[in-house]
Amino acid sequence: MPLLQTFKNEVRIPENNDWVVFILIGCLFLYIFMMNVIEREANLKDFLLQKYYDSSNNLPSWIITSLVTALSLSVLVSQYIPIIPKYVADFQPFGYQLNKIGYTLIIISLFYFIRTALGFLFYQAIGDGKKWSIFYFTSTKFHFILSVLLIILCVTHYYFPIDRNSAFIYYIYFFSFVFIFKVFFYLFHRNNILPQKWYYKFLYICTLQIAPLLMLWKLLFI
Repeated sequence: MPLLQTFKNEVRIPENNDWVVFILIGCLFLYIFMMNVIEREANLKDFLLQKYYDSSNNLPSWIITSLVTALSLSVLVSQYIPIIPKYVADFQPFGYQLNKIGYTLIIISLFYFIRTALGFLFYQAIGDGKKWSIFYFTSTKFHFILSVLLIILCVTHYYFPIDRNSAFIYYIYFFSFVFIFKVFFYLFHRNNILPQKWYYKFLYICTLQIAPLLMLWKLLFI
């Protein structure tokens, strides 16, 4: 009887990150289109420092910036998603099942959409609807810088030899700092984008900043 032999496959299949390249290139093309067409060939300094009453096409710029932020954040965060919930995995339209990047992108996109809708309703409910357009104009500048940092983090994460498990805790510190900075940015910005009364400011921060983030964390990591 011939002896059974155990063969060990020494061939290592390298990780294919082409999808990351395609997404990040798409994000860059969106920003090139925004700066050259929507913002009429504005340079970076003029875009970031422009005043509300001197600006135009604010809504398309806000939509593009939000899309790039959602895409780059999904690319970075998707690698740390433990599992896709069973009720999502069992839903397979046309025989296709969501992977982690698809699930993360849908959740983050819904997060931004719902928070934006609630923010709009909040400003209308307190009778300060005219300030809403100034709010998302100012928010666009903040998220533009954030998305550029996220793109840099994505490149570092996927194409440099770093310990991804150890890097997760640094990402937590980074996003915590970003959140705290954003709260102060909104509170003390010269455009006065938050309501004037302090209890409305407190209500906005609790219900439209802290609570949605806790829900996002639950959907992605718990």
